[in-house]
Amino acid sequence: MRQHFTFACADETLAATLDSATGTTGLLIVSGGNEIRSGAHAGMAALAAEIAAAGHPVLRYDRRGIGDSTGDNAGFESSADDIAAAAAASRAHAPQLTRLVAFGNCDAASALALFGPAAGVDALILANMWTIETEDDGADEAQSASTMTASAIRSRYLAKLKDPRELWRLASGGVNIGKLLRGLRQAAAKTEVTGLVARLGEALATLDRPATLLVAEHDRTAMWFLEHWTSDAFAPARANPQLSLHRLDSGSHSFASASDKAWLRERILAALQ
Repeated sequence: MRQHFTFACADETLAATLDSATGTTGLLIVSGGNEIRSGAHAGMAALAAEIAAAGHPVLRYDRRGIGDSTGDNAGFESSADDIAAAAAASRAHAPQLTRLVAFGNCDAASALALFGPAAGVDALILANMWTIETEDDGADEAQSASTMTASAIRSRYLAKLKDPRELWRLASGGVNIGKLLRGLRQAAAKTEVTGLVARLGEALATLDRPATLLVAEHDRTAMWFLEHWTSDAFAPARANPQLSLHRLDSGSHSFASASDKAWLRERILAALQ
């Protein structure tokens, strides 16, 4: 059964949807970006129904300033109270729960890494974690090199060199040489670990509960994360036995294809066991 309700967060009111089930392990879905709780093309609503059908209660919600919730949208780095209130609402509306697992994609995954443990969540599922300082992920193809890691840029240029059309563009003067040179300089650069990335690295290294890390390997956001994950700075995180990393051969940030959806569903169900 699906039910809609609201709960309080600070002085605001958050809208939520619960897909009921009798299981004692529940799932809390935290939306990424400015996405409403149903998800793109109702993807999160469909996922919630499938997980509930497998016996796990699932709660989705709109954080402050998003969708049907009141307040101002202050971004994912200001969502600690929203996550804590949603976790409490999950337990209140499914009182049989003895364990709560939270899932987030993109900046929702980063928010959960930072704030999930303090919210009382027992385990985390973190997909395509957001590690870019700017919140503007709308750069076009010509601008995207400025928001890519060195390894991501290298992968991008290698793919272009294998494409006859791109080689023709280069030979015929259809490529902006200035942008190409800037991209090559970035490809040779080392990625700095500061700000958000440093905080995420520390959060993952010190995490004291199970966390399943999911990456769509060819997604730009996931490539950024993997650049940091494989760096020396993230060695303590990689050594944390609470973390497990699972890779999907896909470039879909939202796990859009039927096979991607099935892979994501199975990873979530495994984490709920």
